[in-house]
Amino acid sequence: MRVFNRVILLLTALLAGYQVVVMDGLSPLALVSFTLAFGVLLVASILLMILGFEALESSAVVVVAAVIPLSTSLGLAAAYNPAWAVGVFVFSLLGLFTITLTRRMASRRIAALSLAVVHGVSGLLIFGLPIILAMTGIGRVGILFISLGGAMFGLGGVLLTFIRTGRPLLSQQQVYSVLPVIMLLTTGCFVLGLRLA
Repeated sequence: MRVFNRVILLLTALLAGYQVVVMDGLSPLALVSFTLAFGVLLVASILLMILGFEALESSAVVVVAAVIPLSTSLGLAAAYNPAWAVGVFVFSLLGLFTITLTRRMASRRIAALSLAVVHGVSGLLIFGLPIILAMTGIGRVGILFISLGGAMFGLGGVLLTFIRTGRPLLSQQQVYSVLPVIMLLTTGCFVLGLRLA
């Protein structure tokens, strides 16, 4: 891994850590969900700095990384649309269970499909809910940064998923070279969106 990528991952970890420290004024479920999402992002950034991109090949890393979109979508629902919180919570638990189970017991293709479905649904919530909130006036326009971050995070996820299914859109080296930048921009957009919501 290049030094540039390590610096970008360090900045991502610092930004995620900053968000964990400054969160306040949220419901307990939203606070726990966002803390978990940014905490996992912080740890993932540090592990990638230390272990390199080879860590992404581990099934355990894939399962733990799923916590980021699941917890972020749950935090958004709990903070801005509490009526959805129970449903998103149940989906998050079932999604994490499904990803864990298919990583251990299913073919690589089925595991990738379950990962794509779970990430896709939580990604749609991360992308769509802030747009709905901004359009209805429930959230301020700044919340749209969360949608932008969700779109970038989704892009990174799609690139990694295609590598896992054996049909990459870009080479593995190309994806790994842009992934730290996507992580930093995503984290920055999430932090900014939560601050300006």
